[in-house]
Amino acid sequence: MNLLLDSASLWYRAFYGMPDSLRSPSGEPVNAIRGFLDSVARLAIAYKPDQIVACLDGDWRPAWRIELIPQYKAARVIEADDTKRLQEEIDLDSQVPVILDILDAIGLPIIGIDDYEADDVIATLATREKSPSIIATGDRDLFQLVNDDKPISVAYLAKGISSHELVDLKWISDRYSIPGERYALMALLRGDPSDGLPGVRGIGEKGAAKIVSQFSTVDDIIMAAEKNDDRLGSALCKKILDGHEYLRKAEPVVNCVRDLRLPSLPGRLPTQIADAQALRSLNERYGVATSVGRVLSALSLQ
Repeated sequence: MNLLLDSASLWYRAFYGMPDSLRSPSGEPVNAIRGFLDSVARLAIAYKPDQIVACLDGDWRPAWRIELIPQYKAARVIEADDTKRLQEEIDLDSQVPVILDILDAIGLPIIGIDDYEADDVIATLATREKSPSIIATGDRDLFQLVNDDKPISVAYLAKGISSHELVDLKWISDRYSIPGERYALMALLRGDPSDGLPGVRGIGEKGAAKIVSQFSTVDDIIMAAEKNDDRLGSALCKKILDGHEYLRKAEPVVNCVRDLRLPSLPGRLPTQIADAQALRSLNERYGVATSVGRVLSALSLQ
């Protein structure tokens, strides 16, 4: 089984979930580093994966997605006068290269690709690899990849590592009252304001769930609306027709790309530390030996 890490989701949650008083011997912030590594260790213990892959954003706002939906993730762009957020961004950004250096020194694969998000990398690996996959993330967008046949499931970390939920198709169906494999379609209709995706005007989660319970594709939904299908009702038909251009543009933005050209994965976890000297240096400089040790112990590298 492959454990696919939505890396930015994990270190973002670690940064805001761990106290900023955690500092290196020289006073640099290390809360994201320590929280991220502790999360990886706990996930490795819980799921005993054959491989762990850190998946990265090559671009968190790909130009091709912005071209389709210009407001995509625009709210996440930090204004120059927002000094608090700018400082937080600096403190987090300074820790990301250290996290990657530690993973590299241990010998865990790190994969990202220009012009695509980590979600696309995860989607491609989960689809391509023959082994089952568990995706570790706090992001609901990746529910669209859940597949009981493969299987592909999501370790959903919104409530933290200790109380996280393992999402399968039944979980999605029970939570949203839809066929579990149609999550992306519901998300497309409903929208996600945090990502700058408004959805179809006037259609919320309940309306979206009603629609995807009856129809499985955008083409089917628009065709039904054009025919004033009784399963939708006149009000929903009008909203869908008014929003049909948005649906066409937003569909490739919402859906993960599943066919990127990515390197092959090693078939198993490392059996020895890739660069012990580099790892010792990182431990000494940043004072993270305890968290690194937890990862090594979870991977049986100690």
